[in-house]
Amino acid sequence: MTNYLGLQIMVELYGCDVQLLDDPVFIEKSMLEAAQLANATVVQQFFHQFSPFGVSGTVVIAESHINIHTWPEHAYAAVDIFTCGESLNARAAIDFLEIKLKAGKVSSQKYLRGDQEVIKRFN
Repeated sequence: MTNYLGLQIMVELYGCDVQLLDDPVFIEKSMLEAAQLANATVVQQFFHQFSPFGVSGTVVIAESHINIHTWPEHAYAAVDIFTCGESLNARAAIDFLEIKLKAGKVSSQKYLRGDQEVIKRFN
């Protein structure tokens, strides 16, 4: 990742436990535990429950952020992990959330962000 400023991992969690996806206290606790398991430094967190259902939340970490958006009506959650360093163990966070949310299927994609060669051309 030396030529890039960050790594973004977009995680899809399918077939999750719908009751867990609609529980903001459970989601917040799970996200904070996931951040801890990833060796992240938590700075702040914010979670919101939507009406009639669904939870969104962000854990701001010194390394960047970990977000979640849940759709209980679809048994689905989307998680975004962004890190600006190489010390974060994103795999540990993903594996933990898969278990906690009782996901039937998980997929993820990685994106390198902030190509420094391109940035230099515009500075």
